[in-house]
Amino acid sequence: MAKKRPQTKASTAQLKDGPVPVVGAREPCPCGSGRRYKACHGRSAAHAVTELVQRPFEGLAGECDWVALRELVPAATVELALRDGLPEGVPSVTLATVLPMAWPALRRDDGSVLLALQNDTPSGDLSRDLADTLRRALTAEPGTPVASERAPAGGPRLQDLLDPGADFRPVVHPGFEFWVPDAENATAEVTASLERANEAAIPTVLLAHSDAAYWCETPTKNHLRWVMPYPEEKLLDALARLHAAGTSGLGEGTRLVGSFRAHGLIVPVWDLPSTMGAEDCEKPATEFAERLAAALAADTPLSGDERRARGGLTNRQVTLS
Repeated sequence: MAKKRPQTKASTAQLKDGPVPVVGAREPCPCGSGRRYKACHGRSAAHAVTELVQRPFEGLAGECDWVALRELVPAATVELALRDGLPEGVPSVTLATVLPMAWPALRRDDGSVLLALQNDTPSGDLSRDLADTLRRALTAEPGTPVASERAPAGGPRLQDLLDPGADFRPVVHPGFEFWVPDAENATAEVTASLERANEAAIPTVLLAHSDAAYWCETPTKNHLRWVMPYPEEKLLDALARLHAAGTSGLGEGTRLVGSFRAHGLIVPVWDLPSTMGAEDCEKPATEFAERLAAALAADTPLSGDERRARGGLTNRQVTLS
């Protein structure tokens, strides 16, 4: 039988202070523990990169609109303000739902930056991934797209880069023409991508008087999808109270059919008649917001009918992220 190897002590002193450098997974951990990096400090580093952040946009202005643009809206843009101002040579930074060929970001010929929101990201922290893409886009050569890369575990997040006091005002577009400021000189590849994207886009409108409420049109019926900032359990209780009372709709022929769960927030969804446009939703949505505020303020236990209504709403909930 082979002899067991004697256990040896680490040949170098363990690091007591400061960050542990990143090395290859099979190399000895720089902390001096004698174990491989992947079984020592590399394990916590990998966990930090892959751990899912439930509300990646929490703390940002317009959190509900961030969620809507990430999950629900086909074509939209928002001008972003950076905490430290725009770098020299970068006239503007614009958040876009998607970009041609699914680019994570683009530095245009004039130096302006477009940052895509709906791309797949390599870690569980969407905010950190987007911040890393944005930082690389700010220093990219003008006229070049920015590739996807894994963000460092301790890198900044959007909350560190964006001005917390700036307004977040989405502009919803009927198509993706904002991709190409000069459509006549666009490449054939970009033109084809633009045509495909426009064909797939669902007509969507942001209501003027209700925060993060988006009307959309489908071939059979219209919908209102409204991202709300309230805690999930409290919001579901309030919706159940209204549903049991028969006041959860937005007028004749409308129905609260369920909700999405996306990035830590709840998105109630209503079916609307095909004849009900976005403008027709403005007044009913405002009136619903008043009824919801009263239901949110209620602190009495749910009645039997309200509990059944809540169960039905919970069963009709779909998780998007």
